Amino acid sequence: MFVFVCAGCGAELTTPLSQVSLPVHARQKYGNGAQLPVLMESGTFAVDPAPWGGPWRMWAELHPGEAEARGIYAPVYSLSDSTSGASVIAPGDIRGTRLIPEKRGGACCGLDGADGPNMACEACGLPVATRVDDCSLWQAVRLSSDAVRRVPVEGIHAAPLSWAELTEKGEKTPPFEPIATWGGRLGSNHYWSWSPQWEAAAGHALAHLLVASQGQPVEVPGGLTADVFQRALDALLPAGPPKRRAVLAGPGQPSPDAGVDILLVPVHPQTGQTWIPGSPTASAYPVPLPLGVWMWLVSPQPYLPVTASGRIPQDVLRDDPLPLLPNYLFRADRETFQHTLVRLPAVRTPWLRTAIEQRQTLIPHKWSTSAVKSRETKPATPSPSPRDKPK
Repeated sequence: MFVFVCAGCGAELTTPLSQVSLPVHARQKYGNGAQLPVLMESGTFAVDPAPWGGPWRMWAELHPGEAEARGIYAPVYSLSDSTSGASVIAPGDIRGTRLIPEKRGGACCGLDGADGPNMACEACGLPVATRVDDCSLWQAVRLSSDAVRRVPVEGIHAAPLSWAELTEKGEKTPPFEPIATWGGRLGSNHYWSWSPQWEAAAGHALAHLLVASQGQPVEVPGGLTADVFQRALDALLPAGPPKRRAVLAGPGQPSPDAGVDILLVPVHPQTGQTWIPGSPTASAYPVPLPLGVWMWLVSPQPYLPVTASGRIPQDVLRDDPLPLLPNYLFRADRETFQHTLVRLPAVRTPWLRTAIEQRQTLIPHKWSTSAVKSRETKPATPSPSPRDKPK
């Protein structure tokens, strides 16, 4: 475990924290006026390897080879030019800091971090962190890598859980959840929606699926997996045979047969390592999914009737009320999809660039004829959709 201290005076700024993998939805902007919860679990931190926030540089301003050196292989609208390597923590784990009022940014219902670090060390006044809690953004505190130091805490350092231990804990991420908003005249209200975490996870995985397809149609397992991926794959890829087959694979699952081309596998939430299969499917392309999403896909929780009460006899099971479901089809998060895709070297292959150019419906902006406006840009008002609710 570690404690973060101020690089200026050495004052402690956090509670003891253990390192985990950065959630795939860390940069997601969801809906309009939505109250998203805290990004990181209390007592943990994750390192974001990419820069975040201003100042910004347009794509045309980059030097030749600079974008590729930063792991970006296709044009984007602009790139953050801030310091990389911020440590992301839950707001409740910060200590010994104060807010900087003049650094509130372009906040709507909270702080968005657009003006840079907005929290200072209480002891010496050095700007050390950026708090983000505005609407439609995941709540977090980002500790600046050039303003804090990570100090080990004496004591027992627990080893990461094994795959068997993780699957035994069974912490699944439900695909549906209520989303809180500021839309009601009497205060906050809710609407039932597909999980933002699922939409971000699908956007990340869809980019890998597109690369793994090699320009051929892809078939995923039926049921919820098909609901999440098949419609987008059919829109992005050509129709007809031959089809590349994708299956769910991972710890505790039967070994896929040798004819499988793509594996939907879990990512270790602590180490960030993708589960690796053994032979005969070692050559299959592994598509990463957050563990909680993967566990729900391999073992969906059924809607079970509950014991009736009132006028119905006690030994009768009732099947109403029906479970709440979103009133729109599942859609992968487009910005997460694009953020991931431009960071995969295969995006430079001619067939993939052609596929993107010809199928703009799932891509928010131009791809090659002009610079792509990706999630690297400052937060912007999204286009209306059935999930978006007015403030």
